[in-house]
Amino acid sequence: MAASAQTPAAPLTAEQAKAVLAEVIKAFGAPENAQRMEEARDNACNDMGKMLQFLLPVATQIQQDVIKAYGFSSDGEGVLKFARLIKSYESQDPEIAGMSGKLKAMFLPPMTLPPHGAGTGGVATS
Repeated sequence: MAASAQTPAAPLTAEQAKAVLAEVIKAFGAPENAQRMEEARDNACNDMGKMLQFLLPVATQIQQDVIKAYGFSSDGEGVLKFARLIKSYESQDPEIAGMSGKLKAMFLPPMTLPPHGAGTGGVATS
């Protein structure tokens, strides 16, 4: 049985998390990464299933390349831990919340709510 020698990510302060988040966002803007994301977007054709298949792995890899230098594992679990850490600071720091939204917008399609049916606004008509 292999021993799991995973070291937990070093806890980051809000300021450190903000700096790492800024670095991740900057990495998405690097020409080679922007091109990789654009190719993945083209392959996905605005199809949610294909977004998960093509875009998410590229976005995850770009994040992994940055966050591994800050003690996060360089796998999907590291990205999830980083995302949870950022989420925990969103309510405390509006700047982190804004940066997190910007990051998500880089690889998640905009979510549109289905329109409410006419006359179903919760007002009883009689």
